[in-house]
Amino acid sequence: MGRKYETLADSVVAFIEEQAMFFVATAPLREDGHVNVSPKGADSLRVIDNTTIIYADLTGSAAETIAHLRDNGRITIMWCSFGPKPRILRVYGQGEHLLPSHPEFAELSELFPDFRALRSIVRLRTGRIADSCGYGVPEMDLVGPRSKMAEWADRKSPAELEEYRHTNNEVSIDGLPAWEG
Repeated sequence: MGRKYETLADSVVAFIEEQAMFFVATAPLREDGHVNVSPKGADSLRVIDNTTIIYADLTGSAAETIAHLRDNGRITIMWCSFGPKPRILRVYGQGEHLLPSHPEFAELSELFPDFRALRSIVRLRTGRIADSCGYGVPEMDLVGPRSKMAEWADRKSPAELEEYRHTNNEVSIDGLPAWEG
């Protein structure tokens, strides 16, 4: 049923590109820390090569992924098909977040739509790539993307977005350092 892949094969990339959303999972090293799973969408993910994935990290109510990547770098991205052909794909690896001050940020950010809420870019270098059947995932119809994030960011000036990040994103719920823009 399940298969392992050495790299992001063409068939794997095709599956990734067909999905409207993905889930990002990270955890701190601390035994009592919270495991974080975040749903993502909005045309925010790109496969760079057969071992590298990036996604646009948009400003949100917290910054757990950034904090966990700073803590230990472990990250898993998961896609599941909600369409007629069931499948789950997980890519495990080491991640890092690239702030706007990072030398590669400007070039990589051009691969995405103009997200005003762009906080950083997360880069995952693959370690393990595996899929499974997905028989337990429900089949659903996609209505479409939401516009709320863009509308929220459009109502804020760059200074207000910066202030929001300082107020809400500098530490994780476990008190780990997160966004340091």
